[in-house]
Amino acid sequence: MVADAALIRRERPDHPQVVALLAELDQYLASLYPPEANHIMDVQALLASEVHFFVAESGGQLLGCGAVRCMPGEPATGGRPYGEIKRMMTLPAARGQGLAAALMQQLEAVLREQGITLALLETGEEQQAAVRLYQRCGYVRRPAYGGYPDNGLSVFFEKHLP
Repeated sequence: MVADAALIRRERPDHPQVVALLAELDQYLASLYPPEANHIMDVQALLASEVHFFVAESGGQLLGCGAVRCMPGEPATGGRPYGEIKRMMTLPAARGQGLAAALMQQLEAVLREQGITLALLETGEEQQAAVRLYQRCGYVRRPAYGGYPDNGLSVFFEKHLP
């Protein structure tokens, strides 16, 4: 199965298959970091109007997900509004097929549609595959933003969208 065979589409974060996918992601993150270092948006927060949530699906099975939250400007962004990439996950069996990159492209397209040209994200230093993905997608390291602590476990990235 390759990314070309998968459909990237909107889905409600409270859909039972999504809830199961997010639970798997939460379990993985809990195995890597202490609770205070996990900055997780729960399902209720993902239902907010400023959040756009997408899944990668093939043959009725969800293989991955990602969200973007539209945020107002803040001092750390020079007052520029931005989109924050959240809840990125691809099932282990579906990794290496371009699904995460396809999800990122969709999330960035939503930001462009909203007139937002700055995408930011926070991930953990232990998630080296995620760090490599973000770098391949054109993200570069930046200082902390959005009230996240610079705790030595988090890595912050940004991308200026054309």
